[in-house]
Amino acid sequence: MIPRIVHDCPITNPNTRTIWKAGARATVFWDTSGIPVNTTSTGKIMLGYLEPNDTSEHLDTEHPMAEGFKIAEGHVSVTVPRVPPKKDYIAVLFGDSGNRSPVFTIEN
Repeated sequence: MIPRIVHDCPITNPNTRTIWKAGARATVFWDTSGIPVNTTSTGKIMLGYLEPNDTSEHLDTEHPMAEGFKIAEGHVSVTVPRVPPKKDYIAVLFGDSGNRSPVFTIEN
């Protein structure tokens, strides 16, 4: 059995200064420097949000913003969901390991 090589791809955008507009196109970026050469991992991006005193990420698992893209590309374009305006949204990158962005804002 081939050992699994876990790599970490921290999300670099969106970040705490990011403001997305509901219904618009946006790009999620992540750091690919820790990815092994020739990796074929594919990913999925989900939107979630945080609430004070709650450890849940409240991920919208039924409606991924993107999926099936190559993690090694370091970015993917998404359509920002039409969700209530908030300042505590997060984007989570799933692939080899889950990586959560800092909180950011979505406005209508």
